[in-house]
Amino acid sequence: MLPETHPCAQLLTHFATVEDPRIERTKEHLLLNMIAITICAVICGADSWVEIENYGNAKREWLEQFLALPNGIPSHDTFGRVFARIKPEQLQASFLNWIEAVSQVTQGQIIAIDGKTLRHSYNSSESKAAIHMVSAWATANRLVLGQRKVDDKSNEITVIPALLNVLTIEGCIVTIDAMGCQKKLLNKL
Repeated sequence: MLPETHPCAQLLTHFATVEDPRIERTKEHLLLNMIAITICAVICGADSWVEIENYGNAKREWLEQFLALPNGIPSHDTFGRVFARIKPEQLQASFLNWIEAVSQVTQGQIIAIDGKTLRHSYNSSESKAAIHMVSAWATANRLVLGQRKVDDKSNEITVIPALLNVLTIEGCIVTIDAMGCQKKLLNKL
């Protein structure tokens, strides 16, 4: 058991409320371990389930210092299946709590709100449009504080208020493009 002050224990504490979507007999890997491996891999540049699995295998000896991995590193398919079933709201809330714990937002920090379309996120065979996300970027900490997906038949204006509601940005300088310069949105700041 890790001491509460150990950074990994703190990470796992923030994600302990994420519900495991799997039935009991299919749990070969602990959900918190899968989340920890994924976060570490993404921080190191992984951007696919295969790369996350490869990271886990390459860093297994190091990961075993603070994670119980009796069945080894999950396969990329296991990562993909489990994360596809996790409630995104729970994962985001846990992630935001963890980010707030590890980053100190300071007075006057610049928070950039911007929308981007994710490359290769469309599926023409199923007539699914590309995914458009709005993100809040803390420039000093160089990390994303939060993200929201824009509904298919909508635009950034509809999700910016929801994104602002989950952030603690009091005293910060918020930048936003012209589309976000709406009276209703500016009143939220």
